[in-house]
Amino acid sequence: MDTQQPKTILLTGATGYVGGRLLPALLEHGHRVRALARRPERAELPGEVEVVAGDVIKGRGLERALDGVDVAYYLVHSMGRGSGSTAEFAANDRKGAANFGRAAKAAGVRRVIYLGGLDAGEDHASEHLQSRHETAEVLREHVDELVYVRAAMILGQGSASFEMLSHLVRRLPAMLTPKWVDTRSQPVAIRDVVSTLHALADLPDVPAEVELGGADVLTYREMMQRFAVVAGKRAPTIVKVPVLSPRLSSYWVSLFTPVEAGLVRPLVDGMSAETVVRTPPPPGINPHPLGFEEAVREALDGKAA
Repeated sequence: MDTQQPKTILLTGATGYVGGRLLPALLEHGHRVRALARRPERAELPGEVEVVAGDVIKGRGLERALDGVDVAYYLVHSMGRGSGSTAEFAANDRKGAANFGRAAKAAGVRRVIYLGGLDAGEDHASEHLQSRHETAEVLREHVDELVYVRAAMILGQGSASFEMLSHLVRRLPAMLTPKWVDTRSQPVAIRDVVSTLHALADLPDVPAEVELGGADVLTYREMMQRFAVVAGKRAPTIVKVPVLSPRLSSYWVSLFTPVEAGLVRPLVDGMSAETVVRTPPPPGINPHPLGFEEAVREALDGKAA
C-alpha cells in the first residue's frame, strides 16, 4: 500500500460521533472520502464527500460503496438504539459485519479499520462489549487486514459516555451507585481516538489490534470527582449500594441525563467491566495521550478533535 499518495477511503458512520470527527482529518490530509449513508438526503456532509446510499444490515449499496476503495472504516453498530432486545441488536451487528466483510473482500479492499471496546475478559464483559468483539471476529473472517482498535470510554463533547458522566456530576449533589463506581477504566480523549484512526490508514504495516487508552487509569468515582473540579462544581456525594441492579441504575441515569434511553443500559452494563490497556500500542501510535483533566477541559470548551 502506497502511504505517500492520497487514498480513496470509505467511511461508514460519517454522521456519527467518531466518524463525524474523523471525516475532517481525512479530508485535510487530501484523501478522497466516500461515505455510506442509509438516507443520503439527510446526511449533511461537506460537498467534496461522495455519498453512497447503502445499508450494511440489508447488504444494500456495498458493492458500489467499496468499488476502488483503498481503506475502509467500519464505525457502525446498532446496539442500544431503537427498539428490540440486546440479542436482536447483537444479531444485527453480526449480520452487518458479515455483509460488509464479504463485500470488502469481493471488492479487493485489504484494510478495514474497526473501532470497538477494550477487552474486559470473558468473565466480566458486558453483552454490549461482547457484541462489539463479535463484530470484529466476523469482520476478520473476511478481511485480509483488519485493524481492530479497542478503546476505553471516549471523552469528548457528544460522546454518550461523556455526556452521561457530565450530567450526573452537574445535576446530582448525591447519588446511590452500584459497585461499578469503583471499577477502573482508562478513558481516552476523542482527539487521540481520531488521530489514531487517521494514522492507521497511512501506516505501511499495521497491527491486528490496537488498545487505546488515555494517560490516566481511574475509577468512575475518581472520574466524577476530577470532573467536578475541572467543571468548577462540587463533587457529588457517592454512596455505593451493592444491591442496586444495573436495571435500576439505568433508570435513574435516564432520568438525569439526556443520553438516549436505549444506550443507557448497555453503557451502565459496561461500567462493571474493567477496561484498561494491557498491551500498549506499537511505537508511534498514540504516543502521548491526553490526561483525564485535559481531555475533559477540551470537551467542556467545545474543542473538536
